[in-house]
Amino acid sequence: MLSNNDILKKLRVALSLKNEEILEILALVDFKITKGALGDLFRNEDHPGYVEAGDQVLRNFLNGLIIYKRGRLAEPKKNLKEGNL
Repeated sequence: MLSNNDILKKLRVALSLKNEEILEILALVDFKITKGALGDLFRNEDHPGYVEAGDQVLRNFLNGLIIYKRGRLAEPKKNLKEGNL
């Protein structure tokens, strides 16, 4: 089974994302992470500086990626009363 780190690595390669872009994506959902901590997520599992990516990191990355690719949702329109078009 793929780990969260593996999923992040595969998305980074598939979308040709640089670390700066990943930090920008995470910032879109107000999730702050340092460049060094991000590098720790992309290390090999047997490296002493390897850190396992939690569900929160992956969830925030995916939510930020949606905003990065599609843009933010527009403000919902107010309900119009019948007869007032």
